[in-house]
Amino acid sequence: FEPLLWLQLVERHRAHTSQFVPTMFSMLLAHPDFDQFDLSSLRLLSYGAAPMPLALLQRAMKAFPQVDFCQGFGMSECGPVVCTLDGPSHREPARDAILASAGRPQPYVDIRIVDEQGEDLPTGEPGEVLVRGPNVMLEYLKNPEATEASFAGDWLRTGDLGKMDKDGYVFVTGRLKELIIKGGENIAPREIDEALYAHADVVEAAAFARPCKTYGERVEAAVRIRDGSSLTAVELKSLCIDKLGKFKAPEEVYFLPELPKGPSGKIQRLKLAEITG
Repeated sequence: FEPLLWLQLVERHRAHTSQFVPTMFSMLLAHPDFDQFDLSSLRLLSYGAAPMPLALLQRAMKAFPQVDFCQGFGMSECGPVVCTLDGPSHREPARDAILASAGRPQPYVDIRIVDEQGEDLPTGEPGEVLVRGPNVMLEYLKNPEATEASFAGDWLRTGDLGKMDKDGYVFVTGRLKELIIKGGENIAPREIDEALYAHADVVEAAAFARPCKTYGERVEAAVRIRDGSSLTAVELKSLCIDKLGKFKAPEEVYFLPELPKGPSGKIQRLKLAEITG
């Protein structure tokens, strides 16, 4: 993603809509020429592929006051949309309570939140997100082992951790395989990401696990900061302690020119321990 090129194209072609992953918003808002372009033609910005930090979404909504925002949550195996947080939901008076959610399930989709034994959890309790519906795939081609591992009966195991509130909003907290287990306590990396993104100079952020002799795993994080910023690791660790407490705060914060990403622009969290080790 090239922020300057995007700005030029929107202005030149009077674009109405564009699709984002969260990192693209962060890169765009941090660009020094952002305010120099006429983006008044935009009407809809949709985002997905990775959880959107609340602080980043709020900055984006402030930067594009004339625009409707829409989030989609899903996976390729689901065709791909499972939940949406539509434009009106972004504008509701109590929106801050739901902006951190992935929205509500599509009308044709059923969702369950289950524990490690596959038992349903009470409303508001976090667990693995399971999906069922006509949009869900039948199988992985010529790979029965992967298919069997991905289904619990006719429910697809998404590998995502989340919870559902009493109004049906789904809150995705991370991936099972990315969970940090420190001293027997489960820590969702997204909690730390959210705290780091609360600082306006943080362009990209991702917390990750590092093996630790004392706790089994410890929390560390990598960030990319805005050009010209004098932000320090001490300041970011202090910010996380204030928001999350010392136990969940990263013990180390690494500054990188760019965090590793996949083809869709999603940050590849599991590569960070190797890169910073």
